[in-house]
Amino acid sequence: MDGRMIAAAVLALGIAVAGWFAGNGFVEARSAERYVTVKGVAEREVQADLALWPMQYVVADDDLGRAQSRMVDATAKVQAFLVRHGFAAEEIELQDLSVTDTRANRYGGPPAPFRYVVSSTLMVRTADPGRLFAASQGVGELIDAGVVLSSDGPWAGGPTYLFNGLNELKPAMIAEATASARESAEQFARDSGSELGPIRRANQGLFVVLPRDQAPGVQEQRQRAKIVRVVTTIEYLLED
Repeated sequence: MDGRMIAAAVLALGIAVAGWFAGNGFVEARSAERYVTVKGVAEREVQADLALWPMQYVVADDDLGRAQSRMVDATAKVQAFLVRHGFAAEEIELQDLSVTDTRANRYGGPPAPFRYVVSSTLMVRTADPGRLFAASQGVGELIDAGVVLSSDGPWAGGPTYLFNGLNELKPAMIAEATASARESAEQFARDSGSELGPIRRANQGLFVVLPRDQAPGVQEQRQRAKIVRVVTTIEYLLED
């Protein structure tokens, strides 16, 4: 066999081997493409474990001294109200006290009814949201006592309820969401005449805290009862 015949035989063998590898690689690639993507959901209803209530109140007067005196009286009334509802001194903090001279730096418009407006904020912070909720329902006592509560600012709208126990829930909820996703994948595999293979890719997803009563305008931080939800996304390989 001369050199040309040997070279042709080697070339033919190379083409055949390359074709086998290419074909086998195509089959493997097609096999790797056979997977199903499913989602698993886990939810828990929880109760807030921390509550914040910034109580902002104001007094107004044309005399600064009288305004300051009235503010001292209003602060005493608010503190007495909170003590009556069972709050300790360490749960109450004076966060802000400001005085506004309405005649200073005015940009037109009618004059204000009073020259001086004094505002103050007492922050109530407690690990007993139920007690704070009960106190907030009796806020009319302060109005009857002549305390003017302000509805301005980012804290307007009453108490804020928070949930801080997410880390304790995560392991069990992730396991539940993963089991839910696998159940869906197994059903899909049965329906398609396949066997469920190993996980191809997984995404835990984000934990979100939602209001229990989900309706337009309902804010999660205003509700003591909340829903914690996590959605996992998992890809499973399908086998023949």
